[in-house]
Amino acid sequence: MTNEGQYADIKQGEKGAWISIGAYLALSGIKLGAGYYFASQALTADGFNNLTDIVASTAVLIGLRISQKPPDKDHPYGHFRAETIAALIASFIMATVGLQVLIDAVRALFQGTSEAPNLTSAWIAIAAAAAMIGVYSYNKKLASRINNQALMAAAKDNLSDALVSIGAAVGIFGAQLGFPWLDTVAAFAVGIIICKTAWDIFYSSTHALTDGFDEKELNTLRGTIARTQGVREIKDIKARVHGSNVLIDVIITVDPTLSIVESHRISDEIEQRMERKHNIMSVHVHMEPYVSTPTPAEHKDGTNQMV
Repeated sequence: MTNEGQYADIKQGEKGAWISIGAYLALSGIKLGAGYYFASQALTADGFNNLTDIVASTAVLIGLRISQKPPDKDHPYGHFRAETIAALIASFIMATVGLQVLIDAVRALFQGTSEAPNLTSAWIAIAAAAAMIGVYSYNKKLASRINNQALMAAAKDNLSDALVSIGAAVGIFGAQLGFPWLDTVAAFAVGIIICKTAWDIFYSSTHALTDGFDEKELNTLRGTIARTQGVREIKDIKARVHGSNVLIDVIITVDPTLSIVESHRISDEIEQRMERKHNIMSVHVHMEPYVSTPTPAEHKDGTNQMV
């Protein structure tokens, strides 16, 4: 895939971000209004959760827009990491709102709850969950098709929001059965989920920005290169995440009798295999001549001693 193809895929990813923003705008307004009107802390907390999701989806959208800028003198690898930076900013905003929801829920637990929320708020939460499952399905399919990690993260956030709404509905139904404090407990659970989602986004973003890379995935990439015809040995391999892209630097050894053209063919084959099997377009291959380690019998002084 060319850079033009990558930018076209990122452009496609904007559709998913816009759909998420539209859904969150509508749902947050409905939940906050209904939560206050029907006295449901769980639904109100869920509404605040969707407000943070608007910020997160907007950050993803901005990151996707910036990522489409072509490489320049200051950014020779392009601007793909804008997605990661935007997600990092969104995690701080989500954590702030999540902590506020937790504080309000704890305060309400100590103050006590006088009455159960109206049952209508539970049906609103269930309808919202169904809507978010639909948004999740769309974004997940789109993210898989264009291989966009930022949109896939947004899709996972859509799913967590659906689960939050289901949890809110359970708390409201429980309150209707004579346990009004369950609504407040559900609000507390929503706050925990918001903070957990913020932490996951923060961790993955900082891991990528500090050039961290999953060891199991790196071993998988190593295996693909090692099985390439003509590769005698892999002396070193490094990988890092650049937005939704993976950059690989690998040092291999080849038969020292090969011509430059033959060695270059091996390099091309590695690049094609990495693109075909792992959708990785940026691979820097450094070649060195393969030198076998002499056995004791092959030692120059004819002895069996190793040096």
